[in-house]
Amino acid sequence: MTVMSPAATDGTTAQAPADASRSAVLRSLLRSKLAVAALIVLTLLLAAAVLAPLVAPYDPNAQNLLLRLRPPAWQEGGSTAHLLGTDQLGRDLLSRVVHGARVSLLVGAGAALLAGVIGTIVGLSSGYFGGWTDRALMRLADVQLAFPSLLLALAIVGFVGSGLWMVILVLGFTGWVSYARVVRAEVMSLRSRDFVTEARAIGVTDVTIMRRHLLPNVLAPLATIGTLHVAAAIVAEASLSYLGLGVPKETVTWGGMLADGQLYLGTSWWVAVFPGIALMLTSLAINITGDALRDVADPKAYRR
Repeated sequence: MTVMSPAATDGTTAQAPADASRSAVLRSLLRSKLAVAALIVLTLLLAAAVLAPLVAPYDPNAQNLLLRLRPPAWQEGGSTAHLLGTDQLGRDLLSRVVHGARVSLLVGAGAALLAGVIGTIVGLSSGYFGGWTDRALMRLADVQLAFPSLLLALAIVGFVGSGLWMVILVLGFTGWVSYARVVRAEVMSLRSRDFVTEARAIGVTDVTIMRRHLLPNVLAPLATIGTLHVAAAIVAEASLSYLGLGVPKETVTWGGMLADGQLYLGTSWWVAVFPGIALMLTSLAINITGDALRDVADPKAYRR
């Protein structure tokens, strides 16, 4: 963790000399074939999601019942016109998998960002002020932790309705606790440090101290948690869509494709397998990247 030097009169901060150590760890991580492979997968996935209309060979919702359940190109009866085959309505699976990446990444990033903002505000307030503020906010976190996050998301979506932005809001509001707990622990260890005490002595406001002196010191663990939460949110969205409570059917999602393909596993395995592989590879690559970010943020743990 980067610790800020004592606050100056103008409220500016200085970073401790840890750049050399971090650069060495980063170089070591880049030599890791697993981390590099994960970054390559994420880069290709992001590029495909952004350029989906250009990359996908067909409209993902275009139906052609004459071509229904065509196998992948390398199987007997397959065609290079549909590399991954077609589904029960004759829709091109490659196009649907590519377009499904857009929804998954949008939900994952949006939910992680919203949960991170809420959790950071709660954690900063709880750790800095302590007392009844800390007790009230942490009891609220305990109450939420008493409910499994996916079941809580199911209940909320079932009550207020589904939709892309509703799924992002629900997953964001049900995922802030882990951010808040980590930020609170970091802030509690920093609030008695000299640079915070001196900032108070010269009249710097509490909001400024939290924003300019404490927040920069919790960004590293926040980045790690946020990366891992993206993967969790993607899986949660797929679960909701699989159950029919997530993104509407007309929007292509990997979870919806899995739900459609479960009836054809015995005869047309590709309808469910390819979106499942995409979901697995995405979650795995994001988790590996999150571990890499954790190692960069904590060089001592990496060396152990």
